[in-house]
Amino acid sequence: MLKKSNTIIYSFAIAALATGLCQGKYSTATINSESNSIYTLPTLTVRGQETANIRSAATFKSLVSNLDFDPRMDFQSRNMAEAQGDINIRGGTFEGTGIKVGAASLIDPQTGHYSTELPIAPEMLRKARVYTGAENALRGFNSTAGTIAYQWSPIVNVGSITIGGGNNHLNFQRIHTAFKRDLNKYKKWKWGAELEYSRSESDGTIKFGDHHFNRSSARFQLIGPTSQTDFFAGYQDKFFGWPELYAAPFGSNETEDLNTQLFLINHKHTYAAEKSYWESALYHRINSDHYIYDRFAPDPDKPYLHKSKITSIAMSGFHAINEATGVYYASQIMADTIDSNSLTFGNFNSRTNYKLSVLPEYQFNLNEIDNLSLRAGASYDGGNRKRDELSIISDLTWEKVDSNGNSQSIYLSYSEASKATGYTALNSNPNGYLFAGNKALSREKSNNLELGGQINRHEWRFEGAIFHRWDKDLVDWTYGSNENNRVANAVDINTFGIELIASKRWHTLETIASYTFLDKDEDYGDEEIIGSFYALNFANHRITLGAIWIPNDIVQVRLDNEWRSQADNPARTSSSKALYTNISLSIFPPEHDNLELFVTLDNAWDEDYQEVPGTPGRGDQASCGATYRW
Repeated sequence: MLKKSNTIIYSFAIAALATGLCQGKYSTATINSESNSIYTLPTLTVRGQETANIRSAATFKSLVSNLDFDPRMDFQSRNMAEAQGDINIRGGTFEGTGIKVGAASLIDPQTGHYSTELPIAPEMLRKARVYTGAENALRGFNSTAGTIAYQWSPIVNVGSITIGGGNNHLNFQRIHTAFKRDLNKYKKWKWGAELEYSRSESDGTIKFGDHHFNRSSARFQLIGPTSQTDFFAGYQDKFFGWPELYAAPFGSNETEDLNTQLFLINHKHTYAAEKSYWESALYHRINSDHYIYDRFAPDPDKPYLHKSKITSIAMSGFHAINEATGVYYASQIMADTIDSNSLTFGNFNSRTNYKLSVLPEYQFNLNEIDNLSLRAGASYDGGNRKRDELSIISDLTWEKVDSNGNSQSIYLSYSEASKATGYTALNSNPNGYLFAGNKALSREKSNNLELGGQINRHEWRFEGAIFHRWDKDLVDWTYGSNENNRVANAVDINTFGIELIASKRWHTLETIASYTFLDKDEDYGDEEIIGSFYALNFANHRITLGAIWIPNDIVQVRLDNEWRSQADNPARTSSSKALYTNISLSIFPPEHDNLELFVTLDNAWDEDYQEVPGTPGRGDQASCGATYRW
């Protein structure tokens, strides 16, 4: 691992190299080669890409790469983001965060730790949106704090191959190709195919932090005048180690082996002059998890060996009744099972959950540029194992759009959401040494009240929100004064938050900055509980700053920063404050069409901050490589 002094020198070397190459014609968002191919460079926007860097320094890029710098979410990783990461939105927990792809939410029934196991190539999806409040209550499934939503992208004729390596004996390779063709007899219809394979291995940024990953994904797409249908299959296998990965503070050297298979069909159809649409999806997901507490003395009985299966169907859309009235709707039903060597102490190991949301919208044109919209509806969550829940969804929005396309809006919303608990919390041994479950845990409920708004201009954008969320019976993993093991307990928490995000574009520079404030008031109903690994692992203050500098057609510099002041936690043995920096430099040699040479450095200041209390933080990682596109 690089020493901190070498890391700082390395950072300044990148900056010096960038300055030395800053000559030539200015460029904005694309690089054009002599062969007329175009590679679009991702940009920073409030509701688009919100991190500057588009690749990982530690492995091949995935959907979760660099989410730890995204201002809309707090991503707490073990080893690295692509190994295991918990996504928390607005002070919620990883169990309360959903991930939606097309019409369907993809969740892990065992534990939210594995919700990010998505064997999908990033090129196959559009940039993520984050739904909170009323939007999450409408579109989310089994999520109380928020949902990260992706849409399937249209296939285009592109391809790339990447090779690279770095310190800690890192090496990675990746190939991606896609093509689109017209249907011979139906000129308005097109079909396409997309394939990807990625792999990487490393000794890790700290001792016993090694990994080897591989991912294969494939997609077939059919596009008509008013529809898009995607057929997807993906496979991912990940092995990684990390000291005290889950079981701090026992000094263990742990490993995890995850195998994920996903098969999915998604269809979207627009009608009524594209004012209305419906979208449906069907998927089957299998996730196998083999966790080893001591890699040097593995238990031959494999006590932490689990396999979960999900089959789910979903449908959502919007139907316009007239110019002023319409109805949003969303529904999903999911059947899951789990087969485990240790999660056997609960009341069941299979279940069915479902949800139906209906949200009518009424729009009032106040004048030519001012519009008022009111939405009021409800969602119904249920299943065959826990009680059903009826939840309110409502918001009121004022929006002004002028003739130049500038806009501003203010909204007030109140919404409710609920979810079922994962099998690890329900079915672990209640007297377990490492993880103690609680089969009496009930359905989790969350209420959210918020006031927010946004301002959009051609070169800058700002949005902000003030919110208060009441979580009741939220599942958390806690510890008491006389025990170190994690115990699943319910907690009622009131969370107050402020969220501010702004982006600005100059001629050659784009920036995005954010500030988040959170404060919590918790009640576990048990004075013996003195700490929390997850629900109370949040930042009181968090600042992010991302920048993309493109001085000419040859050089591109990307910078992500995050500073945080974390709430005090007795289990954390590192400082509660941290500054993370990720910097990358790309060079596009003019004499080699479509070639990119890159250097990336993650955790430039070699922070040892524990993102999860008691679990060692990652070290610095440098990598370099080349990508050729066609």
